[in-house]
Amino acid sequence: MSVVEPGDTYAFPADMNRQSALAMWMAPTVHTYVALENDSIVGTYLIKANQPGRGSHVSNAAFMVSPSAQGRGIGRRMGEHCLSEARRLGFRAMQFNLVVATNEPAVALWKKLGFEIIGTVPSAFNHGKLGFVDAYVMYRSLDDA
Repeated sequence: MSVVEPGDTYAFPADMNRQSALAMWMAPTVHTYVALENDSIVGTYLIKANQPGRGSHVSNAAFMVSPSAQGRGIGRRMGEHCLSEARRLGFRAMQFNLVVATNEPAVALWKKLGFEIIGTVPSAFNHGKLGFVDAYVMYRSLDDA
């Protein structure tokens, strides 16, 4: 849980235990992937429907990269793979509901991968050091194969 503990990027509860995290990350309704380096997991992401029923053609995803592996392009490669997988799974778009505005590397990466900020939610995230900060809703179509 070293990725979650600083409280600067993920909205998970500070006291979330491993069992609860695995139950969420490995739920039957999600597709979970890992990035390996020398047989060690250095990153993971999941894809799921953003909404049920008539909204299920829009996907949602969540990503984590080990702190020791950040800055080496793992997030970008996972993002590219995720977009390809989401298309393969039949999704028509991808929406991130809460990208912390102060997480500049993530915002820059998603923009490079074709996402746009379609909304700003004021003070939506209680940052571990900065207090309440804005969060973005980011979106991209997957119809552009």
